[in-house]
Amino acid sequence: MLTEEQLAEYRAEGFLNSITVHSSAQADQVRAGFNELEEREGKEHCQIGLQGRHIDLKFIWELATCPNILDCMESLLGPDIMLLSTHVFCKYPDPSVTRFVAWHQDVTYWGLEPPEATTAWYAIDDADVENGCMRVIPRTHLAGITEHGKSERAGNLLSINQEVQTEIDESTAIDLAMKAGQISIHDGFLIHGSGPNGSNRRRCGVTIRYCRPNVKPARENSIKTPWPSMIVRGEDRYGHFGEWELKFDS
Repeated sequence: MLTEEQLAEYRAEGFLNSITVHSSAQADQVRAGFNELEEREGKEHCQIGLQGRHIDLKFIWELATCPNILDCMESLLGPDIMLLSTHVFCKYPDPSVTRFVAWHQDVTYWGLEPPEATTAWYAIDDADVENGCMRVIPRTHLAGITEHGKSERAGNLLSINQEVQTEIDESTAIDLAMKAGQISIHDGFLIHGSGPNGSNRRRCGVTIRYCRPNVKPARENSIKTPWPSMIVRGEDRYGHFGEWELKFDS
């Protein structure tokens, strides 16, 4: 579970970083699973096309239900935890230095009511400034939803090219460098993004999105398909997301 100090920091700043949830050997196993997937489905698809694959890929399901991650989520969300979805963001070395993730808030286009969710970002590869680690603007979660529009800069990896319309003071940004097997956690209202991968190394991470079961899908989300959500700890007393079945062999 998160400590009282961590909980206070999360409430004040909107994020936590560098929480170790896997040993180096466990992180190597997750990376091996992704490497096999990358070989099978291709780098282009693996860059941003792996949405909701906890349904059919056992290693992503095991990651999304990792007890160490769920313990952190229970500290934040309580005993009943809904896995909303998963999404892989994989930045390959980019000689043109153009592929980036614009400043945005997670819940803006997720169609949730209330618009409340928490994201754990799991590092499959080491992430640092050079290869485009996530950056956050502390305390921006306290202001609620910010107006979004379309990014005018080419190369935005977000699904519908969204970007906050307010001016961002990038001097206040914090770089969330992490080692493989660690997670960061951020509030769904926190403004965040990431720069291009100007290194010769891949930067792959899995966003694991959680919410309380009382949250419901009230509008069409940005991927225009229902979230493949399921209860992963505690009890779902609401049934807002329907029933989904895992498609891999247990």
